[in-house]
Amino acid sequence: MPVAIITGASRGLGLALSRALAQRGWSLVIDARGVDALQQAARELGGLTDVRAIAGDVSDLSHRKALVHAAGQQVDLLVNNASVLGPSPQPSLADYPLEELERVYRVNVVAPLALVQEVLPLLSEGGCIVNVTSDAAIEPYEGWGGYGSSKAALDQLTAILAAERPDLRVYAVDPGDMRTQMHQEAFPGEDISDRPLPEESVPGFLSLIEGASPSGRYVARQVDAPATSEASA
Repeated sequence: MPVAIITGASRGLGLALSRALAQRGWSLVIDARGVDALQQAARELGGLTDVRAIAGDVSDLSHRKALVHAAGQQVDLLVNNASVLGPSPQPSLADYPLEELERVYRVNVVAPLALVQEVLPLLSEGGCIVNVTSDAAIEPYEGWGGYGSSKAALDQLTAILAAERPDLRVYAVDPGDMRTQMHQEAFPGEDISDRPLPEESVPGFLSLIEGASPSGRYVARQVDAPATSEASA
């Protein structure tokens, strides 16, 4: 049974992807900061597969080590999905609290790389690393300076890791706009009911995880159209 570590799996994309992998027979190690929501997700997923749920913050070293320890002797997939938006509503860069910016980078950039470093010795041959990115990494949206620049940094870390480890499949995947709690926090007071549910992005992730596409940057809902995927140089 293949083993996946998925961070930020108590809701949204993380839960939707965990559910899909569970249905395909993957064993899961999942985490989230909120204990109650994580336990609820674990109960649901536990009806489908073997699940180990560990609450905690990915920016904490001991928590990362606990996730890897729970995976056992081999990891086949790491999905770095957990991230933080930063202040809501989002401030301009001129007014961005630097202590908040540091936290955004700790969670969105440093923690994914740190977890990769922990996982690499256990990653199976041809194993897969998925770092969840955003179009805010490449588009200069006003007010998205903190989150967007953190995802841009994650994109570049992903591309360099792919170049350094050609034996692995290393993807940065943009799920697109989704109807999630984080997206709502980015647009407080607005109606986001027109955004697609996270489940609509899952097929693209599965195609990459279970396929043989080269390492690179992809848009999940375009991944089946090679002409529109963005492979890293």
